[in-house]
Amino acid sequence: MSDSSPLPPVRLLPEAELAREALATPLLSRAARLARWAGPDTRVGAGGELVDEQLPAAAEALGLTGEGVDGDDAAASASEAWRVAVDTGLVELVNPGEGESEGAEGTVTVGEDLALLTSGGPQDVLGIWLTALETALADASVPDLDGLVDAMDAGGEIDFSELDWDPEAEAEFLDGVLGNLYLLTVSEDGPDGPVPLPALAASMIVPDDMGEPTNDVLEQVSDAMMRLDDQFRVLEPVGLVEYQPVDEALMTDAEEAVAAAEGPGGPGSPGSPGAPVVDDTDVTRYGMVRLTPLGLYGIRARLQEAGVTAPAVGDIVDKGADALLDGTAGFPPAAAQAETEQWLARREPLDAARELLAAARGSDGGAPLRRLRCQQALSLVGTVAEPALREVLDDPELGGLARVWLTERGALDVPAPSEAMVFWLTIDTVAAQLAAEGNSAELRGLVEGLAAQHGAFFAAAWRVDHPATPDVLEAMGRIHPDKRVAKEARKAAFKARSQMGPGA
Repeated sequence: MSDSSPLPPVRLLPEAELAREALATPLLSRAARLARWAGPDTRVGAGGELVDEQLPAAAEALGLTGEGVDGDDAAASASEAWRVAVDTGLVELVNPGEGESEGAEGTVTVGEDLALLTSGGPQDVLGIWLTALETALADASVPDLDGLVDAMDAGGEIDFSELDWDPEAEAEFLDGVLGNLYLLTVSEDGPDGPVPLPALAASMIVPDDMGEPTNDVLEQVSDAMMRLDDQFRVLEPVGLVEYQPVDEALMTDAEEAVAAAEGPGGPGSPGSPGAPVVDDTDVTRYGMVRLTPLGLYGIRARLQEAGVTAPAVGDIVDKGADALLDGTAGFPPAAAQAETEQWLARREPLDAARELLAAARGSDGGAPLRRLRCQQALSLVGTVAEPALREVLDDPELGGLARVWLTERGALDVPAPSEAMVFWLTIDTVAAQLAAEGNSAELRGLVEGLAAQHGAFFAAAWRVDHPATPDVLEAMGRIHPDKRVAKEARKAAFKARSQMGPGA
């Protein structure tokens, strides 16, 4: 991925649903069918691959034979499914390729993991599917077989320099593409539907600070698109992605255009009646891809295995309120609410409110954002939580928050806040917004509103006994568009820092 910042949490389907989807994927279901088809007479080579003579029978067992079916394609699909059956342990090899003569064959037996597909739990099934995914990813990183044959030397070894293929670089590129696709999918401001292949390829090729891409960069993007088109075709049967391939007519049109350009006035010259018309505005013709729910699960598992923190909504539901408030601090709003709703659903509302309020206390740097998340969580709790809020009315850190909650719900006999509490709550709120969103448009509006409503705001704000007061006033000085007001804020920040002493 191009960004090292923490990943937003992903919303995953329940494991039982994901396991059902895994079992229904073409690649794993074919592998299971071949594992049940195989027997003592099934012959394999030294690498565990089916011998060529077995491929027609394997293809027939998968229902891939018949009128109009290409025999080579059927054999390739059977071979691919067999590799998955071997790699996932659905079949086990018995002395493959051992013997006195070159090319000796081995046999197979049913693997222990085959039974897990029907009698195991969802995690067992998903574990097998993840292994199948690794096989598919390895296949997707390999160039076409014709290229491999052309690159073989006299000894049968592949000359990688001739092939212009770096296996590690190719796998790393595909990992990066899938990482970017994952990030686009889990981001709240990401696309709702499939991602155009050109955009995905460009995310790996075009530098972030580049304005107009050069012809060389555009050519690299085009080459990457063609590689990805082949790779996503391989990855779709394992259930990782839903993919609409590149329209083959585009490549045909491009070839015709090149041929026409070779001679002016030729039958396919631009402007002549026979020139092909390419609709450049229809981006879907260039390929569209999206991760499936199963694909989200798979990429997250691979990210975690690589040591990347990849949270999921629901990770915190069994933990305490302190873990909830800290854990959702960096979540986007919708994900934070979804996590909080699941957390609240497992608890009695009054007990949950008391636990949230207790966890929101503190004077550390993360405390303002914890209180903001607490306030948002309490907005999801009904009036049954009122006793918990009344219990903290006199608390210097929670009293303002409690008054807001009670007033919004029409509670009676809510004591008015003191001026000191109002200013403290204001500083705390701005500090939380800064931590959550930085210099956002929403925060700018809040800052402008505060300065406009309270003419003497900065004259009083610098005295507020809150650890974040100097930082908040400095931020207000940066954010406010009026130079005079911004100067007042900076002066107030200086006074606040001086009041707090060295190191503030």
